[in-house]
Amino acid sequence: MKTKKLTVAQATIEYLKNQYSERDGVEHAFFAGCFGIFGHGNLAGFGQALQQSPDFRYFLVRNEQAAVHTAVGYAKMKNRLSTFVCTSSIGPGATNMITAAAGATVNRLPVLLMPGDIFAQRKVAPVLQQLESATSQDISVNDCFKPVSKYWDRINRPEQLITSLPEVMRVLTSPVDTGAVTLCIPQDVQAEAYDFPLEMFEKRIWHIPRPRPDKNSILRAVELINSAKKPMIIAGGGVIYSEAEEALKTFVHATGIPVGETFAGKGSLCYDDPHNLGATGATGTEGANAISTKADVVIGIGTRYGDFTTASKTAFQNKNVEFININIAEFDAHKHSGLALTGDAKVILEELTEKLETYKVDDSYRKKVADYNKSWDEKVSRAYQVVESDIPSQAEVLGAVNNFSAPKDVVLCASGSAPGDLHKLWRTRDSKGFHLEYGYSCMGYEISGGLGAKMACPDREIYVILGDGGYLMMPSEIITSLQERYKLTIILIDNNGFASIGGLSKSIGGEGFGTKYLYRDKESGILNGEQLPVDLAKNAESLGAKVIKTTDIASFNEALKNSKKEEKTTVIYIETVPERKMAGYGHAWWDVPIAEVSESEAVQKAHENYEKQKKNQRYFF
Repeated sequence: MKTKKLTVAQATIEYLKNQYSERDGVEHAFFAGCFGIFGHGNLAGFGQALQQSPDFRYFLVRNEQAAVHTAVGYAKMKNRLSTFVCTSSIGPGATNMITAAAGATVNRLPVLLMPGDIFAQRKVAPVLQQLESATSQDISVNDCFKPVSKYWDRINRPEQLITSLPEVMRVLTSPVDTGAVTLCIPQDVQAEAYDFPLEMFEKRIWHIPRPRPDKNSILRAVELINSAKKPMIIAGGGVIYSEAEEALKTFVHATGIPVGETFAGKGSLCYDDPHNLGATGATGTEGANAISTKADVVIGIGTRYGDFTTASKTAFQNKNVEFININIAEFDAHKHSGLALTGDAKVILEELTEKLETYKVDDSYRKKVADYNKSWDEKVSRAYQVVESDIPSQAEVLGAVNNFSAPKDVVLCASGSAPGDLHKLWRTRDSKGFHLEYGYSCMGYEISGGLGAKMACPDREIYVILGDGGYLMMPSEIITSLQERYKLTIILIDNNGFASIGGLSKSIGGEGFGTKYLYRDKESGILNGEQLPVDLAKNAESLGAKVIKTTDIASFNEALKNSKKEEKTTVIYIETVPERKMAGYGHAWWDVPIAEVSESEAVQKAHENYEKQKKNQRYFF
């Protein structure tokens, strides 16, 4: 057996750069490079290995959490067929990645984390940044990654790499098991040399299958659909990851079954398709929530049935409702006690279309759905319409961006009140044009995730929508976008606080407590003083971005035109009124428990309403 003497770090990089994914005959280099920040735990190992491997590009980021967000944004745009490696030093550099690692796993998006680790030799202990334990020497802060990783390993001997790396790739390329994968390599082991077999570094292609479910399950699904009078589809992110958009369109147009979209599934159908009811659930449209209330068969495609999608289990009120769940993951396919069609969305939809033959919903039902689609678009137009006032609404700002953007441009968001408004209001014309991280809804994802999206599709304009709360969490990757010359257009909406959670606080009788950026009042001792003198526009400018400060929709529209001409990241700053224009429709409820006893009359009243809403929640057997 021929071998090559390499350090563990060198062997790792050499192996990773020869890994490819393939689906439907199209190959992709699985790793586009490595994000990281060097410290004493990875500088001499992975730093040296990356320096001598310029064909595996290294990208310097400003925050380790942001690195993982960027990798996830890239993987999402690439439909999970490609991603990045993220490396960090030991200690705080490593634990900075945990939040974003959780987001990757929650959203089923692949990313490889390679944090440095303490000495395997144990001669020098405690080393700088080492967490000590009185019960074990085989522990470090990297053990914190275990609950949020789909695969976790620690390499204490060089030869362990030979069997560990294929397992890393197996999980990362699995449509079922993918998420964050953590490979911890102690700093001394990274630099240790070993004679690795040359076969280990040959090109390997990981084939992404399109599995089909049991034939009898398909026949049962066909029988159930044929019996349905008011069926409905819930289109989740799995539709898009499977690249099943055309298959869904063909199925829907053949059967007339309407579609409601989750956050991840928005864009599965074009917004003006007469079968598209738009957003469903807690942030749903009038039509989607009206149809879901009476649906007798719900066909979930690639959805996890999160609480926003199900309106906290109040959306489906038909006492005889049955579920058919098309999902690559058996875990999700069995939710709501549904008939599980475990497999790939695209091929399952194609097979169902063929086997259903002449099934169609009633013309009256089809017309009702089309009317809902049309009437909702009229409501969107009214929400986008500019109302003369001192400060514009968020809906007006989003409307201006939507109207200005090109069909293949991307709107990207993750937290605050904007996701709910975007879910209802954004007219999605391309399946990759709506990029919401709402499985974890991580404040700070927006700019770094936007960078990853831009790296995945540099020909598209990326419009990052975020409020002041999200901006202050992590503006640092503006610098990285400038460094790498990936232009973002960042719409910075200043609410002088947390508008979304402030609104939620008011709805439960909390009066917005602790959600505004105010001085602590000297007399009352609480945060109800004057507004803090924070200038976020100047902050963005100091990071190197082009900043355009606007005051109304007219100047905002002009800023959009000017930003299009810019070659570097541009921040368009605008203040909006914190109140949201779009109300909830039907069972558009979200379960947030309210204090059962309180001195506040507002809280008492909110709890009474809460108890009424709870009665609509259902179990599905």
